[in-house]
Amino acid sequence: MKKILVAITGASAMLYLQSFLEMLAGADIIVHGICSDAGEKVLEIEHSCGSSELPAVSRWFDCRDFAAPPASGSAGYDAMIVIPCSMGTLAAVASGITSNLIHRSADVMLKEGKKLILVTRETPLNRTHLKNMLAAHDAGATICPPHPGFYLRPETLKDAAMTFSWRLGDQLGLDTKDRKRWGEET
Repeated sequence: MKKILVAITGASAMLYLQSFLEMLAGADIIVHGICSDAGEKVLEIEHSCGSSELPAVSRWFDCRDFAAPPASGSAGYDAMIVIPCSMGTLAAVASGITSNLIHRSADVMLKEGKKLILVTRETPLNRTHLKNMLAAHDAGATICPPHPGFYLRPETLKDAAMTFSWRLGDQLGLDTKDRKRWGEET
C-alpha cells in the first residue's frame, strides 16, 4: 500500500487540492497531511473549510513539529505532493532551507530519492521563480503547475480540476478510477 504525504501551502488553487483528495479518497492509499498557517487561511477563503475537513487524509501533522514522522526518512513515505505550492515554499525547497515541517519533509523526500511533486501556483513568473523551479527540478522534484487537460472537454471547473488530478495520479503511479485519457473512448 502506498503512503503519500500531502502538504498545503498558502497559494491559490485549492480547487485542485480538493479534486486531488477526492480522487485519493477511493484509493487504497495511506494519506497524511501537513498544512501551513497560510494554507489554512487560503482554504478558508476559497472553500470555507479547514484542513481537518478535507477528504482522504487520515493523519495531520503540525507544520511546526520537527519531531513528526515526515521529518525523517525512516517514516517510509513513497511520495510527497505540495498542492498548492507557494513561491516561498518553492524557494525553500530549491535552496534547502527547512524552516517548517513542509520544507523539511520535502528535503527528506529529495535526500531519500523519493517522488516530490510541487504544484506551483503563481503567474506571471519572474526570473527568481523560474530559477527556483529549475533548482528544485535539478534537485529531483517534479514541477507540475496546475493546468487542466481541456482536450478531455471538461464541462465544469470541477471536471477541469479532475483532469489535472488524474495527471498527478499518473505522476504518483496510481491507478485512478474513472480516469479518462486522450484517444480512448469515453
